[in-house]
Amino acid sequence: MLRRKFVAAALAVPALAASRAGAQSRLRWAHVYETNEPYHTQALWAAEQIRDRTGGRWTVEVFPASALGNEPTINQGLALGTVDMIYTGVAFAGSTFRPISVGNAPYVFRDYEHFSAYRGSDLLRELMAGYSRQTNHQALALTYYGERHVTANKPITRPEDMRGMKLRVPQAPLFLMFTRSVGANATPIAFAEVYLALQQGTVDGQENPLPTIQAKKFYEVQSHISLTGHITESLLTIVSGGTWRRLNDADKGTFQQVLREASDRASAEIRKQELELPAWFEGQGKTVLRPDRAAFRAAAAPLHNDAQAGAGWTREQYDRLQAIASRPG
Repeated sequence: MLRRKFVAAALAVPALAASRAGAQSRLRWAHVYETNEPYHTQALWAAEQIRDRTGGRWTVEVFPASALGNEPTINQGLALGTVDMIYTGVAFAGSTFRPISVGNAPYVFRDYEHFSAYRGSDLLRELMAGYSRQTNHQALALTYYGERHVTANKPITRPEDMRGMKLRVPQAPLFLMFTRSVGANATPIAFAEVYLALQQGTVDGQENPLPTIQAKKFYEVQSHISLTGHITESLLTIVSGGTWRRLNDADKGTFQQVLREASDRASAEIRKQELELPAWFEGQGKTVLRPDRAAFRAAAAPLHNDAQAGAGWTREQYDRLQAIASRPG
């Protein structure tokens, strides 16, 4: 009897190990964006590539549209082990490593070409490495999210038009820099709840890139889109430290390559969409305004290095960003 129990236990060990190994090969990638947005479709592409290029050792399941929580929740999930990979805005990553959020300061970039040059710069590589050292998670790619614009049920053509306005902003402190510069009242609301807040008048307006305004259907409950372009938004692709340590060197190289390729593909799609969408919104009967951004930029620039307004980078990092020469994206 004792011998039979010993044999059964011995047979169970490899079976249990195989079961655990199989479970460990399945990774959870969480984000808050819709299934029709390039971030999600390219995440699905990346998941297929990771499976194929690792011979099926790693499979990735993508959870879109806040299925595993809002931005703060999925960022916390990296450390808790509830998610393995995420897309997150740099302002949210800046909650744990503040310098990485420098790209979210309003009007810190001159134009899209300036952002494109930053995306390939030594400065960004250093900031991503700093985030990884601080958190033990691996920031592997930066994806263009688009210029953020203001929507409302009234025209917005100058900073004064936003004074006292209840503006929904993401739940990250740096977004207060923009609202402070124009005198708006920042109202943090989870992404999944924004449509209802606009519909019910909980807030007067919101701000997001044009592809997001379309995908989340915010235009259905807002009559005016003002192309303020106040923040050039971007998303980090991050792999949790625990998951990264489980990858061998070859698989780490594969993850890096695939996730950067997916980032390039999504960035190109978003840029194409945002150039085409103003005409599409006008075709939907929306009023699309093209304000002179100089007044908005002048209001924001004095706050760029103000710690009380949310700045968490050094003056040297800021100056290096400003010194980057623009290049075609």
